[in-house]
Amino acid sequence: MATIIAHIRVKPGREAAFEQTARTMFAASHGNEKALRRYEYWRSQEPGKYYCLLAFDDYVGFMIHQSSPHHEAAAAPLMDLIAELRLEWIDPVQGASPLPATHARPLPPDAGPVMRRYAEMMPVATADWWDPLREA
Repeated sequence: MATIIAHIRVKPGREAAFEQTARTMFAASHGNEKALRRYEYWRSQEPGKYYCLLAFDDYVGFMIHQSSPHHEAAAAPLMDLIAELRLEWIDPVQGASPLPATHARPLPPDAGPVMRRYAEMMPVATADWWDPLREA
């Protein structure tokens, strides 16, 4: 499994455009990605701040999402709307979430250059303190 929360701050006055792009990405991702478990956008109470919860069967599924044609088409316009972006790898608490633990996985040998570029930019970062708390 690969689960992430994206912390997003949108440029002032660009919230409506961001939300429209989020809707487009939501529909394309849910319509085209077999390894997708969760892909949801949320507004914060803080003006201009959003969260995106992403969960995939595995890291390769996340990389397929990142390098997909619909993501690549939306990436530059989306980044024009974003002032700050921080990805946080998270780990579901077994028995309190239906999602399995987050783990790093190698890319397939036939991974293309776009996928490899995203993998270099976004490696899985797990925390050592998670291991003793995970259920076997």
